[in-house]
Amino acid sequence: MNELPTNPPTDPLREKIERLLLRHEESRRTVALLQEQVNQLATERDSLQSRLQIASQRIESVLQRLPAAVAPEILMLEEINT
Repeated sequence: MNELPTNPPTDPLREKIERLLLRHEESRRTVALLQEQVNQLATERDSLQSRLQIASQRIESVLQRLPAAVAPEILMLEEINT
């Protein structure tokens, strides 16, 4: 009679496929985590750009209200500090 062995030999191809499937799943999780991080950083960047724009508008508003004689001196100080 042809009986199946109780402990069949391990198929190397099957092992490789299983390892590849595991690596693929790990890669998918890594990509998902990285995408989440990219989204968070993009949101943070957008928020910072918005805050910078608001700050720039406030500075421009303050500069416009300064007397004409004081404004050039402040601009010169800003150039020195940058």
